[in-house]
Amino acid sequence: MEPSPVATALLSVALAVIMFALGTTLRGEQFRLVLTKPRGIVVGLVNLVIVAPLLAFGIAELTGLDPILAAGLVLLGAAPGGTFANLLTHAAGGATALSVSMTAISSTLAVITVPFWLGVSLDAFGVDEAGVDLDMPLVVVRVMATIAIPIALGMLLAARRTDWVTAHQRDLERIAFGTFVVVVLVAVLSQTGPVLDNLGSVAPAALLLNITAMSIGYGASRLAKLDAPQSTAIAIELGVHNAALAIAIGAAVDERLAIPAAVYSSFMVVTAGAFAWFMHRRMAAEQATTAAA
Repeated sequence: MEPSPVATALLSVALAVIMFALGTTLRGEQFRLVLTKPRGIVVGLVNLVIVAPLLAFGIAELTGLDPILAAGLVLLGAAPGGTFANLLTHAAGGATALSVSMTAISSTLAVITVPFWLGVSLDAFGVDEAGVDLDMPLVVVRVMATIAIPIALGMLLAARRTDWVTAHQRDLERIAFGTFVVVVLVAVLSQTGPVLDNLGSVAPAALLLNITAMSIGYGASRLAKLDAPQSTAIAIELGVHNAALAIAIGAAVDERLAIPAAVYSSFMVVTAGAFAWFMHRRMAAEQATTAAA
């Protein structure tokens, strides 16, 4: 299906705005955390970069998704963590620094990982490449232009104008949120028919991916002997992907690839928010019990 040039351009610009806002929140210490506290970063990134895409593969097979939708689910699974994961982690009382670091590093790695998993999934599910506008070098360039460069510019602004960025951080977060809403609305409205036609098959697969990824992320973290705040950060990072990226990249290749991310984004904050609320209460109760002992 030929993607709409206007919708594709709008989605790409919107994603760049979101990633620029993310870049303004990043500092060098987020990347240095790899050296100072590597266990949490390693567990989180393995889940984000390897486990989540493979899990999406398995769920797509299990639920019998149409090949192009199955590839879209894997594209979503390969998407890095999103900025809303950082906000939910903070609200839950989780390890916010770990969450921001995972988002920063996975977003940087997305220049490689997203095109890789997209290409692998299209081949694995036997998608007819004649029917999609797949130009992998162009996909890589698009990821660079909409992720790496805006993040770098945001970090540069934060380094050069630290006081201004700090004073306007809340405004930048609002802009990022509003832009994310625009991305989802454009994706859904431009594909209303296909989204509704495939909602019955895509919604269960997307919901299963969301809940299973968070469960595996939390369980693997506890097995790695990470504490509850760190495990909470990793679980939420696995539940709140950068759906805007999957929508923008998917729509640029074939608009049907964006359907799973559009559906996923409609409930991911609710499910991850419920988990964040539960963990906040649980950790607060544990702290109260410890203080009273």
